[in-house]
Amino acid sequence: MTIRNVVKKDLPIILEIMNEAIENTTAIYDYYPRNYEFVETWFAEKQSDNLPVLVCELNNVAVAYGTYGSFRARTAYKFSVEHSIYVHTDYQGRGIGKLLLAALISAAKEGGYHTMIAGIDASNEKSCAFHHQFGFEEVGRIKEVGYKFDRWLDLVFMQLILK
Repeated sequence: MTIRNVVKKDLPIILEIMNEAIENTTAIYDYYPRNYEFVETWFAEKQSDNLPVLVCELNNVAVAYGTYGSFRARTAYKFSVEHSIYVHTDYQGRGIGKLLLAALISAAKEGGYHTMIAGIDASNEKSCAFHHQFGFEEVGRIKEVGYKFDRWLDLVFMQLILK
């Protein structure tokens, strides 16, 4: 497995992974699949903002991606980032997420950020446990903030102070 920066040829698989999460999970609080133009614009904005977008490559195929971005838009939040990691369903449970999160934490430290935040659907106990392994702590819970699949969703915020 190799962690590397995303290149344009990776965008179709990233789009596939995004859309699977939208259509089948509460990991992304959206209802409708995204199109290629969306992911192309998303990637261009990440590049323009000098933010990492990483993939995990296995046998020369991208199977997961991770990135981070601004936690909130106000200037005083400039040292805080919120990250996302998504692994193709066929490759989950192989330690790929751990490699990506470790790489993102390292990039955030090198980038001079102070804290990293994860917004996780409260029903996703595996993701909460996964983040806890890296030292993230639950710092907040917002009840019934999202609505998807005919039910209200609670959002958990977990935080890691970068040292």
